[in-house]
Amino acid sequence: MYEHPATDEIAIPRVLFALSEPLRLSMVRMLAERGEVDSIELGPDLPRSTLTHHTGLLRESGVVFVRAEGRKCMIRLRRDDLDARFPGLIDTVLDGYREAAPAGEDA
Repeated sequence: MYEHPATDEIAIPRVLFALSEPLRLSMVRMLAERGEVDSIELGPDLPRSTLTHHTGLLRESGVVFVRAEGRKCMIRLRRDDLDARFPGLIDTVLDGYREAAPAGEDA
């Protein structure tokens, strides 16, 4: 069983810290585009410990919701909760991330 902060406990400094790392930001972008995925899809080439670290930080900050499904670890963006706390934040961050990508690179 995973612990998640309640919507009213999601704090902007923790969210911004979670989104400040390019790998985690890339994971959030994938979740925004694809919806719920098996966590392994967020970093198939990453060591399991690295993947667990980054997804755990995203979960603890309130950015994602994680649930067990058999042997899978399903993860989704908490868009509704984040929009309720900080309207437009996720869209603004993801739009800025796309704009900041170097030419020819898929952000």
